[in-house]
Amino acid sequence: MLSNLLLRAAESKKLERQISKNKLTRGLVSRFVAGVSLDEAIQATKELNKDGIDVSLDLLGESVFDLTESTRATDQYIETIEAIAQHVPGSTVSVKLSQLGIAVDVDACAKNLERLFGAGEQHGVVVEVDMEHSSVGRDTMDLFRKALPRYPQSRMAIQAALRSTPEDLESFTEVKPRLRLVKGAYDEPLHRAQQDRKEVTAQYLHLTRYVLANCPDPAFATHDDLCIDFAKQAAKDAGVDKRDYEFQMLYGVRRDLQKELVRDGYRVRVYLPFGTQWYPYLMRRMAERPANLLFFLRSLVGG
Repeated sequence: MLSNLLLRAAESKKLERQISKNKLTRGLVSRFVAGVSLDEAIQATKELNKDGIDVSLDLLGESVFDLTESTRATDQYIETIEAIAQHVPGSTVSVKLSQLGIAVDVDACAKNLERLFGAGEQHGVVVEVDMEHSSVGRDTMDLFRKALPRYPQSRMAIQAALRSTPEDLESFTEVKPRLRLVKGAYDEPLHRAQQDRKEVTAQYLHLTRYVLANCPDPAFATHDDLCIDFAKQAAKDAGVDKRDYEFQMLYGVRRDLQKELVRDGYRVRVYLPFGTQWYPYLMRRMAERPANLLFFLRSLVGG
C-alpha cells in the first residue's frame, strides 16, 4: 500500500512543486543524487572509482513532450558520453527513451538512440537502456532489439515484476543481449505486473538463473540480500566466474555492502543520477525501499 502511494506521488506535479521548494530536502537529495551538474557527477564517479566501484551515469529526466526537448536531451547524453571517455573511462551511461521522445515519435526516438549508440561506440562508452513504464516498454524493447546486432555491447534493463518479461527474453534469438535485471519501480496495473513483493522476488530469482545461463555479462540490480546471495550461488552452480557478472546498486544506498562485495572480488557498478529533475526518481526509490522514507521525513522537519 505504501509503495503504491509513493509511486503515485512520483507522478504528482503539485507535490513535486511543494517538495522541490522545501530547502530542508537538500540533505536527502544529496544522499541519493550526485549533484545537479555533469561536473559534480564526474567528481562523484572518481570518488567511487577509488573504492574499486564502477559507475553508470544517469541524467535525470522524464518524458519529453516535443522533439526539440528530445534533441536537447540527446545532446546532453552525448556530452555525458564524451565526459566519461575523457575523465572516467570504464563508466557507462544509462538512458531513458522517454527523454529521447519515444512517447512523441518512435522513429525520431530511434534516430536519437542511434546517435547515442554511435557516440558510445566512437568513445568506447557502453550505453545502457533503462526499462520504464509498460506504456513505452514494448517500443523500448523493439528499438533495442533492432539496434542490438550493430551494438552488441549495449545493455538493457528488464523488470522482474512485468508478466511479459519471460516471453520478452525468449524473443532474443539472433543475438543474446547484455541485461540488467531489476525488480521494477513503476505503478503498473495488475494484469501487466506482479503486485505482491514475494511474487516479484520469486520471479527475480527465476530470471537470475535464466540470464546467467543464456545472456553474456549479466548485471543484477538489487539491494536485497536474498537476491544477492542467490545470484552468487546460482553463478557458482552454473560455473560462471564472479568477474563475469556484476551487481548494480543505487548511489547512496547500502554503501558498506558495495565495498564489501568489491573486497570479496565481485564487480560492482553504482547507478549514479544527476541533474535537476530529481523528484520522480526519488519517489520511486522510496517506493522500492520504504525504509528510506524515514530518512526523507526527517529531512522535511530538519531532523
